[in-house]
Amino acid sequence: MLPIDNAGPTAKQRALIIGGILLLVLVLVGVVALAVALVSNPSQTETIRDVVIIFMALEFLFVGLALIVLIVQLARLTALIQNEVRPILDSTNETVSTLRGTTTFLSEHLVSPVVRANSSWAAVRRMLDLFRP
Repeated sequence: MLPIDNAGPTAKQRALIIGGILLLVLVLVGVVALAVALVSNPSQTETIRDVVIIFMALEFLFVGLALIVLIVQLARLTALIQNEVRPILDSTNETVSTLRGTTTFLSEHLVSPVVRANSSWAAVRRMLDLFRP
């Protein structure tokens, strides 16, 4: 069995936990301070709101362009699958079918007679072994 480590968190883990908690507290204090500043100064809040609306519109424009590029790429992939991959699969199926026919022919006309001849030869050898003194 593996030993169980009950020593608790290491110093590095404690430092990371404390740093994360401090960062969270600082972010919360910053959000509260920002909210108080925005409530106390409505004209600046309107300006910030307008700037954020402009940035959101630009972001939607970029997302729309990215979606158009994605749709074009998807259409090209679909065309590639229909025009390139499907003929390859059809050719592979035809090859497998031909190979199946070849193995059936070889099995019937080559392997079966050889197996019958070997089994007959084994029977003759066994019979000769029985009659030997």
